[in-house]
Amino acid sequence: MIYKFKWQPNSEITYYEEIDFIFLKWNFKEVQKFQDLVIENLERLSKNPEIGIFNNKYNTYSLVISKQTTLYYNFNSNTKIIDLYAFWNNLKNPDDLSKLLL
Repeated sequence: MIYKFKWQPNSEITYYEEIDFIFLKWNFKEVQKFQDLVIENLERLSKNPEIGIFNNKYNTYSLVISKQTTLYYNFNSNTKIIDLYAFWNNLKNPDDLSKLLL
């Protein structure tokens, strides 16, 4: 069964921060590649939310979107909803991720 997504405020903010970062560092073509990767991985996730790796520290799942970006999320099998928490640039300070997810 297909799951639906619920974008939490931080997931929207961090998604657009990643897009801005990619655009400033590279170009619009790379932004489009990133957006395509996100769509592709969200489609996979909607069919099987357990493809991510469960992280005990944050009590969430993580899914690598690209070499530099990881998506943090959780899901409810009863409601068939996946909560998207953050798109995290892996080069950032991990302590900041803790502040965002805990």
